[in-house]
Amino acid sequence: MATEKKQSFLGGAAVLAAGIVIVKIIGAVFKIPLLNILGEPGAADFNNAYNIYATLLTISTAGLPVALSKMVSEANTLGRHAQARRVFHVSLAVFLTLGVLSFLLMWWGNDYLAGLLHNSRAAYGIRALAPAVICVGCLSAFRGYAQGCFHMTPTAVSQIIEAACKLFIGLALALWLLRAGYPDYIAAAGAILGVTIGTILSLVYMAVNYLRHRPPVEARETCDSAGAILRRLLAIAVPITLSSSMVSIITLIDTSLVQGQLQNALGLTLDESRALYGNYSACMTLYNLPSSLMIALTASVIPAVSAALARRDRAHTARVIGSSLRVTALLAFPMGFGLWALAEPIFRLLYSRYDSTLGGPLLATLGIASIFVCLMLITNSILQSYDRVNIPIVTMLIGGVVKIVLNYNLVAVPSVNIYGAPIGTLVCFAITAALNLMFVSRTTEDKPRYFAIFAKPLFASFLMAEGAKLAYRLLSRVLVLPSARLSLLLCVGGAIGFAVVLYVFLVLSMKIITRDDLMLLPRGEKLARLLKVR
Repeated sequence: MATEKKQSFLGGAAVLAAGIVIVKIIGAVFKIPLLNILGEPGAADFNNAYNIYATLLTISTAGLPVALSKMVSEANTLGRHAQARRVFHVSLAVFLTLGVLSFLLMWWGNDYLAGLLHNSRAAYGIRALAPAVICVGCLSAFRGYAQGCFHMTPTAVSQIIEAACKLFIGLALALWLLRAGYPDYIAAAGAILGVTIGTILSLVYMAVNYLRHRPPVEARETCDSAGAILRRLLAIAVPITLSSSMVSIITLIDTSLVQGQLQNALGLTLDESRALYGNYSACMTLYNLPSSLMIALTASVIPAVSAALARRDRAHTARVIGSSLRVTALLAFPMGFGLWALAEPIFRLLYSRYDSTLGGPLLATLGIASIFVCLMLITNSILQSYDRVNIPIVTMLIGGVVKIVLNYNLVAVPSVNIYGAPIGTLVCFAITAALNLMFVSRTTEDKPRYFAIFAKPLFASFLMAEGAKLAYRLLSRVLVLPSARLSLLLCVGGAIGFAVVLYVFLVLSMKIITRDDLMLLPRGEKLARLLKVR
């Protein structure tokens, strides 16, 4: 990669952030129509298989790319290009080994894994995803190496290739299989096959990019042994993997418990529980959007805080932490309250084949829960900046245990049933975020003033949500068109548009945001000029 021009840190972060936004938009465009195509039971099958895949993927690839990029960056900085390539080769071997083990488990143990989730119909999708874990493992090695060389564009491009294949191939396969008369669980497996094809093509792109741009190696250069490299990789990667895996593992356990209780405690059939869980799965797609948009912010916090700490600049450290928490509140609060305020019409608009009287309340609860997920993510980054990497693991474990206990007991109550799942999620992340905020306060030398940081964004977001509900009610009385769906689209769109304008007005008039806050965001300088923030 010596022939490529290195990107600056901020430029690389901007490229990755732009890539993430594009991937998330493609993902939403894929997931929402797909779930409408599959229907409620098929949605449960798709998400059950994907939860298995995500958990195995997180365990095998969460921490290693970070460790790889760190070690490659260090070696390249010292001019040790052979060492950087040796680190890559060792990492690739580890990724490949973990990927093959995960593949064998998903391919030959698909029925067993589906049985653990109390949904035998998910077995086809689990097998269809099995080859993807090998490809994504190798992809992680190539991406980690590229990022260690300060080249972020290949990672962003490969992610877009992966998402685009999932969108076009996955949707086309699902639609074709249903029209050919296959059942919904086979169509769900077809959609998942699009994910696998995307990972294969993305891997081909990254491999070609690596072969074209790998740097020349000095023949006399000596490298560390494979064993020494492996030990250091694992020392860096294991804590990150444990922290990242907690959410996926708890989600997987939760999926099994919820569907198991629907069938065992309430006596529902497999198809009935699939239909209920399908509604919940559809809500989860929207619930994940706010936290996915926080990735660029959380990624920028760690280097910003770490650099300030290295300079022993207490004042700047406090400003960065305060700004990161305030920007999180300014983004997460309105998105969460917006989902809460317009849950039923948004669900009805996006999932016309689903039961909106069921999905609306589920989405409303998850909307509030998404706020605490965003707070958890940003506080995780702050704690990791202080090398307190074990605290997020412990707090997530505490929240996860509470979630599992609540879901197991609440879902078994006939009057609560599936509504117990989002309640458990809300309580889980509220506890985790609260514990993280407590530890941030104890860790930092200048304690963040939480009331001053959160009070105004909370007030503005609540007013915005009430305004959105009022606007929707007024528009629904006025915009009565022959097409009910067009009326709903205009009412929801109008309410969201009014809410955005109202929220921006409140934020600026209450002088909530500062220039330091905007500097944490991509194009922050331009945003500050546009909004006239000093």
